[in-house]
Amino acid sequence: MLKLPVYMDNNATTRTDPRVVEAMLPYFTEHYGNSASRNHAFGWEAEAAVEEAREQLAALIGAGAKEMIITSGATESNNLALKGAAAMYKKKGNHIITQATEHKAVLDPCKRLERDGFQVTVLPVDPLGQVTAQQVREAMTDKTILVSIMASNNEIGSLQPIREIGKVCKEKGVLFHTDAVQSVGKLPIDVEEMGIDLLSMTAHKLYGPKGIGALYVRKKDPRVRLEPIIDGGGHERGMRSGTLPVPMIVGFGKACEIARKEMAEESKKTTRLRERLRSGIMDQLPESYLNGHPTQRLPGNANISFAYVEGEGLMMGIKDVAVSSGSACTSASLEPSYVLRALGVGDELAHSSIRFGVGRFTTEEEVDFVIDLVVREVNRLREMSPLYEMAQAGIDLKTVQWAAH
Repeated sequence: MLKLPVYMDNNATTRTDPRVVEAMLPYFTEHYGNSASRNHAFGWEAEAAVEEAREQLAALIGAGAKEMIITSGATESNNLALKGAAAMYKKKGNHIITQATEHKAVLDPCKRLERDGFQVTVLPVDPLGQVTAQQVREAMTDKTILVSIMASNNEIGSLQPIREIGKVCKEKGVLFHTDAVQSVGKLPIDVEEMGIDLLSMTAHKLYGPKGIGALYVRKKDPRVRLEPIIDGGGHERGMRSGTLPVPMIVGFGKACEIARKEMAEESKKTTRLRERLRSGIMDQLPESYLNGHPTQRLPGNANISFAYVEGEGLMMGIKDVAVSSGSACTSASLEPSYVLRALGVGDELAHSSIRFGVGRFTTEEEVDFVIDLVVREVNRLREMSPLYEMAQAGIDLKTVQWAAH
């Protein structure tokens, strides 16, 4: 039996896997010690649980457990990576490189650093949402201390050439940070192989709890040092003070362990469901466009624009399906998505784009329900649109002289 509403917003957040909840529960009531309490069994027990989780986090990205700094989530990880590195290495240089479609949790700290006197180069992306390692190389100066390029985009799903960029950074002796929030647990990531020095990740995008994340900080070749942005108590190698939320960390660890074991199979299944959804919708609707790279994209992401349809109207029409227009973190604003703008998508089309996020718990039945509903609603809205009628009649809307009011 299909249960409504249908959840199709797995790029915004994921349901916590019941196996993760089960692993967390004892740490609320039975094993409730503070992992920093070094002088009794309750503390040791909590500390052991945290260290096991650290191992699980590290194993998923090919890192060492001691390199994982626990944070409150990816926004904090990104802030710590950018501001912490900028403050620590400012004697070496003041130049940072990033790109236009990064999450606001990277772009906004970069703006803050600009106000503090750093120079930030924001690279443009191509129409498929990608930058090249060559662009990064050309943007570098002898003052460049950090490059921050996301592994995959939260709105359009496009992957970036992380390995190639990592290589350029290694050659030039520049630190490389990647916001890998959407990729971790869905696609293979190896910090050694990819030349990554700092990596942000979060639990709630890979079926773990919200409010817990981590920052991988490389310990050797080079040993990366960061100025903390939260002081007090010297937890987490002195980089991030604060009492550790043991149940959340245990849940994060379990989510990473499950992802590591099931990722290969799961990403095949997710890709298959996404393609069923994408082709099911696009084959039936002329003038629908996939945003982002057709193949180099996240397994579960399909971002589609529907010409002659208002995105908000469509969202209302398919209110039995949880999807988003733009990214969850910016959906409060009426601006067309800055990510789609950066790809060169026009405002009208950008306003008509919907992001579908398929995930671990999505069923075929749900996909088919969403296909039928979206196709029906887009057709209904288009029938009401005078612009669609004109376009159908072969009138080029760009040449129409609209009467002034």
